[in-house]
Amino acid sequence: MAGPVPSAGASAGRNPLTQLTLADLRQRTSVKWRMHPPDVLPLWVAEMDVPLAPAVADVLRRAVDLGDTGYPHGTAYAEALGEFAAGRWGWHDFRVDHTTVVPDVMMGIVEVLRLVTDPGDAVVVCSPVYAPFYAFVSHAGRRMVEAPLGADLRIDPAALDDAFRRARAAGRRPAFLLANPHNPTGVVHRRDELETVAALADRHGVRVISDEIHAPIVLAGARFTPYLTVAGAENAFALTSASKAWNLAGLKAALAIAGPRAAADLRRMPEEVSHGPSHLGVLAHTAALRAGGPWLDLVLDGLDENRTLLATLLAKHLPSVTYHRPEGTYLAWLDCTALGVAAEQPAGEPGVASDLAGPARMFLDRARVALSSGHVFGTGGAGFVRLNFATAPEILTEAVTRMGRAVEASAG
Repeated sequence: MAGPVPSAGASAGRNPLTQLTLADLRQRTSVKWRMHPPDVLPLWVAEMDVPLAPAVADVLRRAVDLGDTGYPHGTAYAEALGEFAAGRWGWHDFRVDHTTVVPDVMMGIVEVLRLVTDPGDAVVVCSPVYAPFYAFVSHAGRRMVEAPLGADLRIDPAALDDAFRRARAAGRRPAFLLANPHNPTGVVHRRDELETVAALADRHGVRVISDEIHAPIVLAGARFTPYLTVAGAENAFALTSASKAWNLAGLKAALAIAGPRAAADLRRMPEEVSHGPSHLGVLAHTAALRAGGPWLDLVLDGLDENRTLLATLLAKHLPSVTYHRPEGTYLAWLDCTALGVAAEQPAGEPGVASDLAGPARMFLDRARVALSSGHVFGTGGAGFVRLNFATAPEILTEAVTRMGRAVEASAG
């Protein structure tokens, strides 16, 4: 029988990624820990293996003790984000009155798309990219246009220029859905790269919507640039929340933010959209942004250590796998094409995150390690896997060791 999960207060000063045992984690009932049988190590969906930040746990306990479980109210969430953005990213002209609360980042993206595009219009993405982009955009009645990343996994201006041109020709009001930082590659876009995006968007009349859910998770050696701080981004939007950085995906609340020339569009968002966020979610995200900085810094240090550990483990156990060292997020994009298993399963459709193919299927079946299958991230993803390294070093070590044994066994 597993022991009690450590209290939030026990996390002070320690790496949160080392505080929970595998037995502790297997008591969780979220999708990460219940999708697969107990013998599988789950390194797929973007949940971190950490206890709650003390500041978040405290505010939730107080709300429960008070029975404060009604409807959300006020602008404290946006104010907390503004304070966080000023301190972390130097975003000093953040406008609380240019924000609105939405249920989560992806639902917010869909609602913004409904404001600035029409059914049948084109939405550009830089593939390979976060798989739900495909599903949510398609379900909203918009068409996907891909601008493949360059060989260095960064935005390719020529490909983006061509995609914008095609998108504009195919519909009246095209949009560009930017992942900033990029998921699954972990690339943190530089300011000069974002300035190029803004210039191209202006040239072709494309509205930019920046998904910045991973913005607080930028590791040593990189710096996050909010898209709305870039010259030329005045008519763009950003969506963000504390869900990835503080592991709050189950506490629904996010913010849509408009540039100064997009504020009028944001005011047209239907009032009923604001009914989706959870009051407890708003409280938790606000507390994370306002008082969760020290805890986040411990997480970032732990992720940096795991990023280096992963490189060492791959070199030892899977030397034929290419590791694209991420600058941000806690996601590693692994090129497994040299393993020769990319065609073991049908390619499937982009965005179908439950469909496994190639190396991801092989690692699940033969190593009992669950990873995200690269093909669901669109063009350029086949033969890759996405690995979530936001876990204990011991779990990460065991997972990669298993993967190496599986490859050796199949070669033998």
